[in-house]
Amino acid sequence: MNLSSFILGNMEEILVEWKAFAKQVQPESGDMSSVELRDHGKQILEEISREVDCEETDKEKCDKSKGIKPDANHDSAASEHGTVRHASGFTMPQVISEYRAMRASVLKLWMPKMTSASEQTWNEIFRFNEAIDKALAESAMTYGLRANRTRDTFLAILGHDLRSPLATITMAGDYLSKRGEGAEILQIGARVKRSAATMTAMVHDLIEYARVQLDGKIPISRNLADMEQICQAALDDASAAYPACAFKLEKSGLLLDDFDSPRLQQVFSNLLSNAAQYRGKNDSVIIAAKGEVDKVTVQVKNNGPVISSDSLEAIFDPLVQLSKSEDQQGRATTSLGLGLFIARSITEAHGGKIEVTSSKELGTIFTVTLFRTQPSKENIQ
Repeated sequence: MNLSSFILGNMEEILVEWKAFAKQVQPESGDMSSVELRDHGKQILEEISREVDCEETDKEKCDKSKGIKPDANHDSAASEHGTVRHASGFTMPQVISEYRAMRASVLKLWMPKMTSASEQTWNEIFRFNEAIDKALAESAMTYGLRANRTRDTFLAILGHDLRSPLATITMAGDYLSKRGEGAEILQIGARVKRSAATMTAMVHDLIEYARVQLDGKIPISRNLADMEQICQAALDDASAAYPACAFKLEKSGLLLDDFDSPRLQQVFSNLLSNAAQYRGKNDSVIIAAKGEVDKVTVQVKNNGPVISSDSLEAIFDPLVQLSKSEDQQGRATTSLGLGLFIARSITEAHGGKIEVTSSKELGTIFTVTLFRTQPSKENIQ
């Protein structure tokens, strides 16, 4: 009896073993029904049987053996199985172990039926293992997608729920730093205010990161705004978090246009905070806004160790942090490694671009270019 016919003819016996194994590895908190334990087992075995029987060219066999075209078929039973098992609380190792048990069960039950081994027998075993691996890959991919989305949803909720208590802490720090009696109280208030500013920036980055991961983009709401005011607000944010750093604002040209002010304030706050962390000893940080005919550019500059070309290529990736040298004066970073990723995402959502250069002569310069909504020569003073 060939393997595919055996699978279809002995489906119930195989599924009994599948269910028994799934019951052993099910989450401790769950008491799953027989239907839940079997889940897509029957459909997966039917798909595997078809894979074993289908004809393949030599090239298709070669490609499959090399793992070419590994993308999951999201309509397959195996893909659905990965999603459902994640929802049921199974871990990834437990899902993998299910396929290992299925492989062992089928071969254990089939081999005694074989009276002799032929080239066809070995080919069927080979094709069966490929089909199991394909099904496992599809389950793993959809399980991973579901896990990532759950994580990002959690981060979004966490970031949102942290904003209210942080606002209270910020108000308390502001009150103590301005109205507290005694130098010690004033100092404590200033520390609370700085810590709240740092935590607020981290929460904002966390929310935006989760938004990008869930929706793929950051929504932009444009209104007529002055880039000088946006930069000043960002400078105030950075000064609160890094009071020992001297920040300077430079401006030229007409800076009015349609911008999403809160979003861009976050961009420049992140860039200024990054520059403060990585600046050289006793160096200041400069933010320069320039209005041109068809665009507004904002540069954030600091002097410090040159960033290598390899680091420049990865600097906007999420969860990337550069190491700091001993002569850099910014306090130890508490960043999540999301600030530059968020800055790029918001800039691109505006239809703009962000670039970075780093040299010993000019320092490190981040340049944000935002194209005007209505270019006009009148935009130049």
